[in-house]
Amino acid sequence: MSVQEYLDKHMLSRKIEDAVNAAVRAKASDPVLFISNHMKKSVPSTITKIKARQIFDSRGIPTVEVDLFTNKGTFRAAAPSGTSSGIYEVVELRDGDKGKYLGKGVSKAVTHINEKISEALVGMDPTLQPQIDQAMTDLDKTENKGELGANAILAVSIAACKAGAAEKEVPLYKHIADLSGKRSPVLPVPAITVISGGKHAGNNLAVQEIMILPVGANTFEEAMQMGSETYHHLKAVILEKYGSTGCNVGEDGGFAPNISSFTEGLDLVMEAIDRAGYKDRVKLAMDVAATDFCIGKKYDLDFKAPNKLGLNFKTVEDMIEMYTQLCADYPIASIEDPFDKDDWEHTKLFSGHGLCQVVGDELLMSNPKRIKKAILESTCNALLLKVNHVGTVTEAIEAVKLAKDAQWGVVVSHRSGETEDSFIADLAVGLATGQIKSGAPCRGERLAKYNQLLRIEEELGDQAVYAGENWRCP
Repeated sequence: MSVQEYLDKHMLSRKIEDAVNAAVRAKASDPVLFISNHMKKSVPSTITKIKARQIFDSRGIPTVEVDLFTNKGTFRAAAPSGTSSGIYEVVELRDGDKGKYLGKGVSKAVTHINEKISEALVGMDPTLQPQIDQAMTDLDKTENKGELGANAILAVSIAACKAGAAEKEVPLYKHIADLSGKRSPVLPVPAITVISGGKHAGNNLAVQEIMILPVGANTFEEAMQMGSETYHHLKAVILEKYGSTGCNVGEDGGFAPNISSFTEGLDLVMEAIDRAGYKDRVKLAMDVAATDFCIGKKYDLDFKAPNKLGLNFKTVEDMIEMYTQLCADYPIASIEDPFDKDDWEHTKLFSGHGLCQVVGDELLMSNPKRIKKAILESTCNALLLKVNHVGTVTEAIEAVKLAKDAQWGVVVSHRSGETEDSFIADLAVGLATGQIKSGAPCRGERLAKYNQLLRIEEELGDQAVYAGENWRCP
């Protein structure tokens, strides 16, 4: 092929002439750089390579990280992981070799990405998120993503989402909003963990998390100020009452004083809020994670104290009475997983009292089938969205749509095993969920999400909207 034939085949003369004319019109100070960038933008983006590796999450346990390459750049994402896996969520693929990382290695998932997923996706347009996610789902061929691993699929899905935003030259939250059909981004109210318990801390507190919701703030930045100041006042309160060891933190960064009752923890937080000067501007929330201490049809509130095992059993009626009293005595706006993951009856009964937002986590597992059932039966009124419960960005968006159409609240959530990836911050803004749960204002992997939200609010400027008092229906 001659030079002229090559130029004609690829219409290079016309493309170069267009680039030169654009540089002249723009009066570019560096025409060569301008022409180079102009030519680069004129080329449709495609996925050229996908490379995965094993990294560590915030607990020191292996997880999957992906670099997805296009002709426009490189885009990185990592899969989070929870302390325990529910039977209704998609499968996180682990190696199972007890001689390495106690069986928690993810080399199989990494190999699936590098050898199978990469081959299937190279050449695809990264802006076509549903097609990319469907291609991986089809490649896996299982309902629970157990063949390739949901951790493998999710990391690639998030990386592709970032690449799609870059191709469109829009912020990630804007791209997510476009994918969902949502046009107005909203900064969420942060559900900030201040006290940790349950399986996330070494104290005797059964409830997994006590959180604060700065609904009275006017901006997200102010909400974080309120959260940070309350957190540090709480540290002082705990130091006075329990000494320095009480200021140790759990997996999510919440303080873990050696308390055993719900009221003891709530009283500490209320005192901190009062000292910070935010009384009546901050609500409380709890993640009970009741499945962890459900034994048969009863709940052992001393399940972490061996010397008291079986001495503090509560029936479901006792639990409902306790929650009702707590909502009367404290400004509790939200309770997550108040009963066992399969106790639809009593979750519905308590939700029907209308005392607070009742959030389904292990009850729902972000599973569309379970969400639809809960909507149909009025079991709860809010969804805890964990992207690794569903496995792809597309399915996460669909789960939020289901919840929003039912007038539910939606809480985008981190996991106990987190990474520095701040994706869920953009997800919460783009889907206008109104709520995000990312732990305490402590530990880098938690703050990565909150700090990204601060950047987004700054970027939006006068157009920034903080959910505030409209946290359930922004």
